[in-house]
Amino acid sequence: MTRLRVPVPLRWADLDAYGHVNNVEVLRLLEEARIAAFWRHPEAHEAWPTALLDAGPGAPTHTLVARQEIEYLLPLGYRREPVVVEMWIGHLGGASIDVCYEVTATADGERVVYVRAQTTLVLVDAATARPRRIAEAERTAWRPYLGEPVAMRRRPAG
Repeated sequence: MTRLRVPVPLRWADLDAYGHVNNVEVLRLLEEARIAAFWRHPEAHEAWPTALLDAGPGAPTHTLVARQEIEYLLPLGYRREPVVVEMWIGHLGGASIDVCYEVTATADGERVVYVRAQTTLVLVDAATARPRRIAEAERTAWRPYLGEPVAMRRRPAG
């Protein structure tokens, strides 16, 4: 299984009163990485092999977040160099995908994982507002990134 590694810069405004990246801003980091990796960007210099979805209001497909789970492992302080959001697909369903993430950075020469997360995205036909099947071209492009779902440390019983 291959992981996508998307660098995402931090902003000074991402910090909370304690000097750490605010929990809500971590979701923005995940969103920025996901958009870079899965949405087509004609003006981008670097094309991601997974960037197959058209973006914007006129796009034929919308991606809707159906569920998100996030686990904060360590406080993430401000740094000038971008964090790296590592992504893979934990499940490729009929009309949905589970995107798994680890937000990482190098500290003292070692890779440190600050956040683990998973987002379930549903592909929706913009004209009908109904879920649409994942196309074979999308499956083919995304299959090399298919792996085990993200392992959270704690899950509620039941």
